[in-house]
Amino acid sequence: MLSLLEERGAHYRPGAPLDLRWLAGGWSSHFEFREETLRVRTDFVARPPRIAPTSLQALWDKAEAERKPVPFTDVITLCELKKTNRERDYAVIGELARLIDDPAACLLLSRSARVLIALAREQPDLLDELVSQRPVLRYVPDGRDSLEVALDAERRELIHANERRLQSYMDAAQTWLDAWPRIAAEVSGMPLREAHAALVAHAEGRLPYQVQSAS
Repeated sequence: MLSLLEERGAHYRPGAPLDLRWLAGGWSSHFEFREETLRVRTDFVARPPRIAPTSLQALWDKAEAERKPVPFTDVITLCELKKTNRERDYAVIGELARLIDDPAACLLLSRSARVLIALAREQPDLLDELVSQRPVLRYVPDGRDSLEVALDAERRELIHANERRLQSYMDAAQTWLDAWPRIAAEVSGMPLREAHAALVAHAEGRLPYQVQSAS
């Protein structure tokens, strides 16, 4: 990957080195290069938040079984990835949930009170089964107004949870970020693989591989 990026004249942006020791801990690596008149930014992450390792492995296994050159996420996984601290992503989740045929997955992901109430009427036993996984479902019997208030509160808590996760990485990276301007100036103009080796040497001891409080 570094060779391909180097061929395009890529350079590092602030982030972790593209090294499995950091990627395994949920860190991400960021690059930028020019493609004709376009400025292209690329991000690499090996352990995306909210996705279990078994689900990640299944993604690659499915791609191999179906001989897909590049694996891609299914709708359910994409919904989990979209549980960020950006308000607009929850509208995206709502639209994606409309594409899901499985009633259980829809109950766990839909952002529409109307849809959840309709599903609960059709699948009351399933609703009871899933309340422990998504507590907001306990408000379904209370009607649309109460459920919409609960959905809003759920959204805010998901946003805050992601803010806490990001802050844990920011706190862990503070020493690295403080040193970044000097390190970036040092490697400026180097071929990417040479710059990468220098970044790794500087990151060791400054950027922890794991962030204990991250979820």
